[in-house]
Amino acid sequence: MAIDTKHQDLQSLRIDRSQRGNGEGEPPLWARRYIVGGIALVVLLGVIAVAYRLLAADAPEVTVARATAESADTPGTVLTASGYIVAHHKINVNSKVTGRVAWIGVEKGDKVKQGQVLVRLEDDEFRAQVMQSRGAAENAKAYLQELENGSRPQEIQQAQHNLDEARATLANDKITLDRTRDLVRQGVLSQQSLDDATAKFDADQQRVNSLTQAYQLMKIGPRAEEIARAKGALLQAEGQLAYAQSQLDATVIRAPVSGTILERTAEKGELITAQFASSAEGGPQGSVVALADLNDLQVELDIAQDDFSKLSPHQKGIVSTDAYPDRKYDGQIAEISPEADRQKATVQIKVQILNPDSYLRPDMNATVNFLPNEAGSKATTAQPSGVLVPTAAVRDHEGKKVVFIVYDSKAIMREVRIHATRSNGYLVEGLTGGEDVIISGPPNLKDGDKIKIKGQS
Repeated sequence: MAIDTKHQDLQSLRIDRSQRGNGEGEPPLWARRYIVGGIALVVLLGVIAVAYRLLAADAPEVTVARATAESADTPGTVLTASGYIVAHHKINVNSKVTGRVAWIGVEKGDKVKQGQVLVRLEDDEFRAQVMQSRGAAENAKAYLQELENGSRPQEIQQAQHNLDEARATLANDKITLDRTRDLVRQGVLSQQSLDDATAKFDADQQRVNSLTQAYQLMKIGPRAEEIARAKGALLQAEGQLAYAQSQLDATVIRAPVSGTILERTAEKGELITAQFASSAEGGPQGSVVALADLNDLQVELDIAQDDFSKLSPHQKGIVSTDAYPDRKYDGQIAEISPEADRQKATVQIKVQILNPDSYLRPDMNATVNFLPNEAGSKATTAQPSGVLVPTAAVRDHEGKKVVFIVYDSKAIMREVRIHATRSNGYLVEGLTGGEDVIISGPPNLKDGDKIKIKGQS
């Protein structure tokens, strides 16, 4: 009985397909058309994509660069070059003596005048050396004066008295000798008495001769050679004094020129040396400050040898900086290197900025637009407006200058006319600026050829 009941329940769950009407349960006809059309469209797009990739695989790869338009408010130029602003004369102020910094009175950026005290070193030992040298010089000077003045009258008179006394003694000895000789001859005195009298007479004779010479020398004065030697000793002592004084003066370091402090390399308590410097922490420093006159600035440029012939000594130009592109400065070539750089194939020149101001700083990026020689620094000839393109983008085609620009994956030829040559390309007419120009590609490229930009899929 239970099995029959389960069978009836299963029968009630069976789907009765006989009750479905014709076409019931299937999508309508319009839906089926849309489905088929969508599938066909997907297949068509896939075929087109495959075909495009197969055809594009044959397109050559090219390298492009952006053409840039230039304004017409700059005078006509023959060459444009970029470099860096440098101080014409940058001075690293060193110390002539070795000593420890006792005081430093400037900071980076301070303006100083020539002769202004920048640094003072400890000077106790230098002052002691000056005193010692001064004493030696005074001693040598006094000795020379003594020799030059000669003997005093009192000294000459004393020598005269000594000589007179010796002569009187000698005369008395002569009388005694004669008397002793007679007495010895008579046998009254012994031979020894005569010998003693003779010896005493001879000694007094020598003393008289010595005092006579001393008296004559006292009257003549010192020898010329002795005076010359004293003069030499005085000169040597004075030289030592001057050297010691210069060492003392060198402990006060002054600004050699008027200018601006660019760098401060020493601090109070640090050792400054005139002989050797150390990069180790706490070691002796070789300089105290670096300064330059910021009213004497130049632009240092490396000019390609291909463009060097366009420039000449004292040629003028317009200087601008990346920091302040709206400010223009007059410039003039002040220095041309006598030798080229073979590795970079350049020649270095320096352009003097004639009207610098406080906006300019050493090591700023700067651009110089060199003017034709006849234009002058105040040239008013308007620069022809144009577009700057790389040199490699310009090609010769049937006697004309052309460039290829990229448009819709094709190379489109445009005829151009070159207005001016720049160090970084040509200033041309025929473009509007902003175009992607082809700078490398097949030499047989034609107008309308399909191309692929290198680095893009």
